[in-house]
Amino acid sequence: MLKQRIITALVLLGLLIPAFFHSDPLWIAFAGMVLISAASWEWGRLNQLGQFSSTAMGLCCAVMCALVWWFQLLHYFDRIFWLCVGCLWVLVGGVLLHGGVYRWSSIALPLRWMGGLMFLWCTWVALMVSKNFSIEFLMSVLLLVWMADVAAYFSGKAFGRHKLAPGISPGKTWEGVGGAMMGVFLLAFIWLRAAHYWEWSSQSLFEKLVRHGWVVFGLGLVFLVMMSVVGDLLESLVKRSAGVKDSSQLLPGHGGILDRVDALLPTLPLAVMLALI
Repeated sequence: MLKQRIITALVLLGLLIPAFFHSDPLWIAFAGMVLISAASWEWGRLNQLGQFSSTAMGLCCAVMCALVWWFQLLHYFDRIFWLCVGCLWVLVGGVLLHGGVYRWSSIALPLRWMGGLMFLWCTWVALMVSKNFSIEFLMSVLLLVWMADVAAYFSGKAFGRHKLAPGISPGKTWEGVGGAMMGVFLLAFIWLRAAHYWEWSSQSLFEKLVRHGWVVFGLGLVFLVMMSVVGDLLESLVKRSAGVKDSSQLLPGHGGILDRVDALLPTLPLAVMLALI
């Protein structure tokens, strides 16, 4: 299993890293569209759609992304749009996690399909807006999510005692959340110190936040880490409702696309929101 996970990870990195750093944004637009469309297909399957209908959902998401790219609509997604997306994520996340699996199961299926499709599409738009900001901004958000995930895993394994959401994801603990916070703050300070030491004028998320003062910097990081946890828990809730362990088997050894990007779904749009405030 470990060998399979490593091989899958290396293949993905080999495909995605050139797209992320290529000067032509078409590469990352296409790579992101493929991933988000596959995640949309998984979303349909998790919410009682058959193979044909799930595939149609994935194609619909791809078309929505392609239309934004083809008609060059990215500049229309302004501060107000991202504030609305951010408020929706906070509201929907809070309501669903409070209600648990029972509340999720009581929501009408068409609303689940459309809601998931729109949030996934917004993540692709946020990916492209982040790339337009700078590659440093995009990479700093991705590193924030990955650091939070890794630090939460190891701190939860070592010190986890108090369950975070036992009815949704029994393995997650408050100690893991604390470890995620510490890991992200360490990452941010190392990034800022390195940029200062080498006089590197990057446009990362961390620099955009710290320009508003250390209080905003701290609160912004705490908010993003908490919302990455919300994204993780929401996917766990949907999988528990569907009675499955993984969103799919598209990534051998890793499960599905949603299993890998769940924490990024709220964090990337919310990082764009904070950068524009």
